[in-house]
Amino acid sequence: MASRLDRTDLKILRLLQNNGRLSNAELAETVAISPATCHRRTQRLFEDGFIPAVRAMVAPKKVAKGTLVMVGVVLDRSTPESFATFEQAIAKLKFVLDCHLVAGDFDYFLKIRVGDMEDFNRIHGEQLIALPGVRQTRTFFVMKEVVDNAPLEF
Repeated sequence: MASRLDRTDLKILRLLQNNGRLSNAELAETVAISPATCHRRTQRLFEDGFIPAVRAMVAPKKVAKGTLVMVGVVLDRSTPESFATFEQAIAKLKFVLDCHLVAGDFDYFLKIRVGDMEDFNRIHGEQLIALPGVRQTRTFFVMKEVVDNAPLEF
């Protein structure tokens, strides 16, 4: 069971969220605790699931994935089985960054990064519409990323 967070834990989380490259010594100094205590607290935050992973944020344009596409998906049936089948299939597609089950006009909303419209057109025709249970997709090409992957406020 996850332990309760105090002010120091919250400060550690905020600092790491803004700069995951902070060394334990830098983190400890900023939070005003010993490096050993800081290490124990940070390890506990990992073990308790407050920090599920640490990874680098790659600049999409630098790796030829500068086009962001949001896709609304409607399934032909709204059953637990059709949702499960779709979710198993979508989880295997490496170009899908996020997939969310949503309420409203769509069943799922996907966040996809591609090189350009031609790249998306190929992926859409070969893979997205072939997913199990897909009745309809609606595509939104992002014109400008105003806020993307902002840190959580807590």
